[in-house]
Amino acid sequence: MKSFPLINPIAALGFFLVSLLGTALPCLAADPSGMAAPSDSAVAADPHSVLGVQTCVKCHASEVEVWKKTPHSQTFEQLHRRPEAREIAAKLNVSSIKYDGRCVACHYTQQADPAAGNQVSAISGVSCESCHGAAKDWLDIHHDYGGSQATRESESPAHRQQRLENSIANGMRNPHNLYRMAQSCYRCHTVGDEELVNVGGHTAGSLDFEMVTWSQGLVRHNFVRSNGKSNEASTKQRLRVMFVAGLIADLESSLRAVASATVKDTFGVTVAKRADRAAKRLKSAQGKLNNRRLAEVLAVYGSIKLKLGNAGPLSAAADEIAQIGVQFASESDGSDLEAIDRYVPAPSKWK
Repeated sequence: MKSFPLINPIAALGFFLVSLLGTALPCLAADPSGMAAPSDSAVAADPHSVLGVQTCVKCHASEVEVWKKTPHSQTFEQLHRRPEAREIAAKLNVSSIKYDGRCVACHYTQQADPAAGNQVSAISGVSCESCHGAAKDWLDIHHDYGGSQATRESESPAHRQQRLENSIANGMRNPHNLYRMAQSCYRCHTVGDEELVNVGGHTAGSLDFEMVTWSQGLVRHNFVRSNGKSNEASTKQRLRVMFVAGLIADLESSLRAVASATVKDTFGVTVAKRADRAAKRLKSAQGKLNNRRLAEVLAVYGSIKLKLGNAGPLSAAADEIAQIGVQFASESDGSDLEAIDRYVPAPSKWK
């Protein structure tokens, strides 16, 4: 398998935030406009709408058993005990990792308890609703196959399509659209918290994160097609879509991070390099595919500058790229992406 060109994202901290042409840009105060999360971006699950793993396990027992063996689940008991996590917390004056918002947003699932005055607390690690969205508003839609006697097997294609659309409209990040799943992953595997990195010493995300490699190994839980019997690997066509969706989501999340940078330091430098790396990888893929949606993404990226004080345009570009990413994943079934097969990580590379 041929790899995309890599840029060392943490080397040369003297590197300044640059435009696509590599021109040095002045250090300006950050523009606070345009920073609100749009409807097409991934956000942390609302604790007041979280139902918990015990609700999901009723229909997805096999998936939950796989989850229990992953770092996503085990972080609930392990993260706050790790010396490196405690060191970061101390630098930020965080007294409880499980209660601090910046830690919880990516490492735990929180739930509000009505019996305790809606007090919010962490109930698990990274769980079902961390990735698929808080379930309160979409759960009943999700498991309604067309009436009390209907099953997944007997559901009509028209009803299934409507069910998917309605559940997504009510907050579900359904894997039917792989871009929405990629957004959920990159929301946390790209860190968008400047103080957490510059002061706390946290990394600016999982800098080697790639969608296929990280989702198809230990954390894979594809039991739906076999009715819970086997954890099936995705088809070659689906892996192609997943790979490209991940490239687009990497660029989107990196631009959001650059938009939040206010000073020339480790965070701003790293996320700017990550955005540029993501764009280069997309350009390499586009050279093989000549895909209309990738051309649109690259055009958006080419219209903005990676610089401080440019939060509004950067956030707007990320919003537009998110919309294009959703369109790409809804339109492509992977049969049109064969030209990038040598770039898609093979099973031997899956984590």
